[in-house]
Amino acid sequence: MNTTLRSTRRARHGLRSYAVGAAAAAALLATTACEPGEADVAVAPSTPPAASSPAASGPAASAAPGDGDNGDADDSGSVALCTHQDLSFSATRYDAAGEQLRHIMVVAVNTGGTTCEMQNAPEITLGDAQGPAPVMEGTEPGEPFALAPGEKAYAGVLATGGHRDTYEVTFMNLTLGSPGGEAEAEKPVELEMPTEGSFQADDGQRVTGWQPTEGLAMRPVTLS
Repeated sequence: MNTTLRSTRRARHGLRSYAVGAAAAAALLATTACEPGEADVAVAPSTPPAASSPAASGPAASAAPGDGDNGDADDSGSVALCTHQDLSFSATRYDAAGEQLRHIMVVAVNTGGTTCEMQNAPEITLGDAQGPAPVMEGTEPGEPFALAPGEKAYAGVLATGGHRDTYEVTFMNLTLGSPGGEAEAEKPVELEMPTEGSFQADDGQRVTGWQPTEGLAMRPVTLS
C-alpha cells in the first residue's frame, strides 16, 4: 500500500512539473511574438515611381502652357474689348471736292499686338455740342466683331441733317464709351479735323455703329 501511495504522489508531482513547464514555454512564446527580433521586423517596400496613366500622358497633360491658345483670349475664352490703347483713329471727309462737308468717315486701326473686339458705336462730339452725336436709326451694331492687328473698323458721321441750330465745328472728340457700364469710360481722344479750318454741324448730326467695312459704315450716311 505504501508503494502505491508513493507512485501516486510521483505521478501527481510529474503532472504539476509538466503543467509548470508548459505554462513557462507558452509565456516565452508569447514574449517572443510581441517583441520580434531584427530578422522578424517587416520592411515596408519602397514606393515605386508613379506610373504614367493614359490621362496623365494625354495631350492635355503633355501640352506646354499656352499651347493652343491664340494669346488674345482671357481665361473664359472670350476676346477682350478694344481700348484706346489698342487703336489709332483718323477722320476724313467723304464728300466730293468743292461740296460742303457733311459726311465724315472715322477709321479705327488695331495698332496693338493682339486681337480685340469692337462693339457699339463711337461717341463722337462735334465741337461744342452738349453731347455725342446720336446713333443713326437702323445702324446700331449687332454682335461685336474681332479686329486683328492691322485691321480696321469704320464709323460714319453725318454732320448736318438739315435741322436747325447750325454751329461751327473747330475740333472733334471721340471715345469708345463704357459698354454696358462695366468700366469707367476712357478719356476722349481729339481727332484731327477732316478739313482745313472748320465745318458746319447742326442738331441733325448722327453717327453709325462700328462696322467691319467702309461700305456698311458710310452707305447709311451718304444716303441721308
